[in-house]
Amino acid sequence: MKTTGVTRKIDELGRIVIPKEIRRNLSIRDGENLEIFIDDDAICLKKHYQIHSFLEIGKKLINLLSSLIDAEIYLTDREKVVCSNIESTIVNKNINSKLINLIDERENYFSENSESLNFENEKIEGYFSIVPIISSMDSLGLVIFKTPRKEDYKILIKFMAKILADKVDIC
Repeated sequence: MKTTGVTRKIDELGRIVIPKEIRRNLSIRDGENLEIFIDDDAICLKKHYQIHSFLEIGKKLINLLSSLIDAEIYLTDREKVVCSNIESTIVNKNINSKLINLIDERENYFSENSESLNFENEKIEGYFSIVPIISSMDSLGLVIFKTPRKEDYKILIKFMAKILADKVDIC
């Protein structure tokens, strides 16, 4: 475990404040859930990823859709690509600021021209349809379709994002 040298007092309600620098370094945003673990005499906090609760259904949907359409399909959480219908080096790579902005702004994106998306030091090229997964007013990640030519999958990708959002168990 890495020490930060930061100490905080517990208030009368048992609350502590996590310093802004630590929240920023760990990409913890206001309103996000933290998991609490106990390890001997230590209390450990870890970001809670709701995406894991529907990753299994996401993989099933991706496999089903990839048998019907000619598209690479990617599922992300708020930080990285979590699965795909193809063997891809971008799975587990961090998403870029453009994609994070789509999550935060809850915006759909449909490319008109072939373009490239960067994931750390990896790049994929094609036409993209990108829709955020929004559940109980929380924007959890993205569904990304990449096609070799311009295809209109707007209804299909919105449907997939809606199914995933409906399957999330919000605590």
